[in-house]
Amino acid sequence: MKRILTGDIGGTNSRFGWFAEEEGRLVLIKSLWLKTREYPSFEALMEALTSSAEASGDVDADLMVLAAAGPVEQGVRCFPPNAPWSIDLTHARQDFGLPDVLLINDFVAQAYACTSPVAETALSILPGVSDPDSVLAVMGAGTGLGMAALLPVAPSEYAVVSSEGGHAGFPFEREEEFRFERFYRPRSGAPYLTGDLVLSGRGLTAIHHFHTGEELPPEEVADRLTADSETLVWAARFFGRACRNYALQVLARQGLYIAGGLAAKNPLLVRHRAFQEEFLRSQTMHRVLARIPVFLIRDEESGLWGAAVFGRRILRKGFRKGANP
Repeated sequence: MKRILTGDIGGTNSRFGWFAEEEGRLVLIKSLWLKTREYPSFEALMEALTSSAEASGDVDADLMVLAAAGPVEQGVRCFPPNAPWSIDLTHARQDFGLPDVLLINDFVAQAYACTSPVAETALSILPGVSDPDSVLAVMGAGTGLGMAALLPVAPSEYAVVSSEGGHAGFPFEREEEFRFERFYRPRSGAPYLTGDLVLSGRGLTAIHHFHTGEELPPEEVADRLTADSETLVWAARFFGRACRNYALQVLARQGLYIAGGLAAKNPLLVRHRAFQEEFLRSQTMHRVLARIPVFLIRDEESGLWGAAVFGRRILRKGFRKGANP
């Protein structure tokens, strides 16, 4: 029985999962959540993980797959934009007593999650007619905004194309939105506003601050959301616009999955009529957009499942424990 240890390093939470493959199916045995910013370094986080694993007898695994935000360099390092430290796995096996470790982008993991049992529990947001031979897209927000696309290459087989589109400029459109941009940009400290800033928890805080004068953490803003609140209407509209643009950019005729903690915790963001209206709003591509099914992934451990799917693919290709990945 193959065992895979997975990790999903986010700006807020770092999640870890222990998986086994039983009769061809992945099974999540247990998971562990740690607060990313409570650890002064990646090494400290790994030490907390291994201490927990040793205490429960879950040290051994055939492979570890770690997912993190940001472009991955040489398969061993990255600089997550919303975490307080960098990741370098060059000596992870020796330093932490871990199995061989592979590092992938966090939304590459989310993309593979769309081919896992997580997708079976996803909530339908907009109906459509899925084309299995076309691109499948995933995007989502939490501490930041991520996206990726899956390209069918064979029956039930995909190649994943990662993206850093969350760091591209966000398209504001009318005067009231331009006023929000002028309000938020100097407060953000950024030269221009990106999807990462507008659609994340920080963005929800900024939208609420703009409309009410109250500067509250995202969790408190979410608690105050109602169907008629300006904060929700604007956040839903911005979310719909970003989803529409990405669906068109990759022509996601197979469908679009929305992942990330923000929408999972606050499904009104994508179930509100403002989201639907904005997603479908196009003079030239309305018919195409109307046929793209949209789903919400409600499982906040979807990144762990995606990392496990990736790990299983690697093991099935003949990766041997102790080899250089």
